[in-house]
Amino acid sequence: MEVSVFLHGLEKLNVDFFTGVPDSLLKPLNDTLFSLYGLNGCHVVAANEGNAVGMAAGHTIATGHPAMVYLQNSGLGNIVNPVTSLLNGRVYGIPCVFVVGWRGEPGVPDEPQHAFQGRITREQLALLELTTFELDAATDYEDFKRMLTQAAPLLAAGGSVAFLVHKGGLTGEGTGLPEDARGNLPMREEALERILRDAQPDDLFVSTTGKTSREVFELRVKLGQDHAHDFLTVGSMGHAGMIALGIAKAKTDRMVWCLDGDGAALMHLGALAVEAQQNCRNMIHVVLNNGAHESVGGMPVAGGELRFAPVARAIGFAALSTEKLDDLPDALRWARQAAGEGPCLLEILLRQGSRADLGRPTQTPKENLHALTQALCGEAER
Repeated sequence: MEVSVFLHGLEKLNVDFFTGVPDSLLKPLNDTLFSLYGLNGCHVVAANEGNAVGMAAGHTIATGHPAMVYLQNSGLGNIVNPVTSLLNGRVYGIPCVFVVGWRGEPGVPDEPQHAFQGRITREQLALLELTTFELDAATDYEDFKRMLTQAAPLLAAGGSVAFLVHKGGLTGEGTGLPEDARGNLPMREEALERILRDAQPDDLFVSTTGKTSREVFELRVKLGQDHAHDFLTVGSMGHAGMIALGIAKAKTDRMVWCLDGDGAALMHLGALAVEAQQNCRNMIHVVLNNGAHESVGGMPVAGGELRFAPVARAIGFAALSTEKLDDLPDALRWARQAAGEGPCLLEILLRQGSRADLGRPTQTPKENLHALTQALCGEAER
């Protein structure tokens, strides 16, 4: 279905506010919303999907009009609390329209982190009492009109509905995202290569979901290094910092690097406060800040202007921000020294982009985990 037709249909449901977290399957929708409304007013890119539900509820409370929340199905876990304890008819009965990209749909090839989530998506939506309509490549305007006719009384009665979007279910695009204003800055893979080259043999790395982990895997091959010191967080967006903290607390004799993204770090920003409180002396949190949700289409993160170093300093980190590859060796030395004294965060400002031929890990997640745990257990035995 053409995304302009879909949005016009939502107008008939009085939907006039849009928020959520970008998804690659919903790129036509995300780009069109950006083209029409930008990132302020009636369209807001949220830090996480639960935040988006709260904002949508606030809009409906103030206006009486339902809002739309868009998300990848992997974000359903983040909406469970506000859907069940805020929107549901047994509590406030606040209507909402969800648009959910169906990654890992059974029978459709996808990455391993989406397989289980994809299989249970329909059941999750039903358990949350979200009346669900499915959009696929064969959905026509008459089908959509019937969906709208069914959705209208449900929303009027304080219920919520979900449009589950199959791959190819929404088509079309907006006029494009803004040109990256950071064209003179390094690319993420260039920064990652410097970090991995600088690493000590015993350093451990936890890399965030998306292209970061893909680049780490390929850089290890390029540099002739093994993968036994890396945990590639292929799913669980926003949790790499806590994974790294758990490892660092258990392996106090090893330096643990968290290679995080700006969108991922923002998704669960409160985790940084916990890191600061734990005061580990063997962890370096690196935020690779290119201002965008690049792995799912390039939508700006918090307008593309968020800086993490000042936030980290305010909650107890020693923090440094750098934007030049030539300065990175000194910044890495600073980080290693600072981490020995307390919580440490290094922010690297980057431009968007990745290699057109960037591949995916040739190891499965279980093989990646096995290599790391075998290395760690072998060291423990020695």
